[in-house]
Amino acid sequence: MSAINMRAALAAAAVLGIAQMALGHGDVAPQPVNTDALPDVGEEWLIENPYREDKVGAETWAKAVEIGSSGYNQNCARCHGLGAVSGGLAPDLRFLEAAEYGDEWFMERFRHGYTQDGTTKMPAFAEVLGQKAGWAIRTYIETRPEDGALDAHSDRLHAIRDELASGTVADPAALKTELEAIAVEVKTASGAPVADSVASQAARMLTADAASWKKAAETLTVGLSATH
Repeated sequence: MSAINMRAALAAAAVLGIAQMALGHGDVAPQPVNTDALPDVGEEWLIENPYREDKVGAETWAKAVEIGSSGYNQNCARCHGLGAVSGGLAPDLRFLEAAEYGDEWFMERFRHGYTQDGTTKMPAFAEVLGQKAGWAIRTYIETRPEDGALDAHSDRLHAIRDELASGTVADPAALKTELEAIAVEVKTASGAPVADSVASQAARMLTADAASWKKAAETLTVGLSATH
């Protein structure tokens, strides 16, 4: 089966999975998300993600991922899993294609939720969270790395983590460049061209300031432990 057909099949399975979920989060009130830092998208609901990097640039994309991560963890992780990695009770949203088809399906569920036999299995998020929050969450989900995406770089990332944690970094700029190079090689499960991996997260926060070394080391520690 081709990668495209595989993603389509997984997306179809996601639809079925939501309909069949025995445990939903219909009893959880949606939590508002602050999206003031994101560009406006207008009042009419879009059918394609406006916050992809090729549309808004790396800085705004990263902000959308950050806000989307917060929104997802507050509203979606209970059923769809931490880091968007499903534990089996709900569909694994990482495999929704990062294209108009996946966007339409995601936003339909986000806006209207899902009700089965009079029971809300998934609440409607549109009114409380709004469109900007929906697309930020979508951006976060579609940039999740595929399973095993960091395996080839695990040893080097651990070594970088140890160097940063030691507080004696000879050339932080070189480490930042290396982390950025690793980040480029990380593939997403959705087919999105840019992944928000632990490598890219650490690279973004790394500066000549020693305080950033500790923060980047902690990010690498948490991220690397989550891949095992």
